[in-house]
Amino acid sequence: MTEDYGFYAACLRFMAHRTEAVTPEIVAMMQDVAAIAGGVAETGEIVAAEDRLRASARALAGVAGVLDDRCLDASMEAMAALISRAETGTAGETCRLSLPPPPEA
Repeated sequence: MTEDYGFYAACLRFMAHRTEAVTPEIVAMMQDVAAIAGGVAETGEIVAAEDRLRASARALAGVAGVLDDRCLDASMEAMAALISRAETGTAGETCRLSLPPPPEA
């Protein structure tokens, strides 16, 4: 695990597991949030499959309002980058976004 981003990954995992799954779309978005949290924990990057860019962006935007301020800015920047990447199209490539340096402990 990339310890520097453990807090961010934990916030995302918490939201993914605590959000009430009232529709199939919410279930899918929270699966995207959980997958993003896994990428953050493993690599320190936000990782999203090409076919899930828009959904991953919506998922990040959906949980952003309840994230810690340290995580909020990174999530909103990632959301914008994922949407931009989805619009420009990159045939079948996984999207990897570097996170800003973690805050000082």
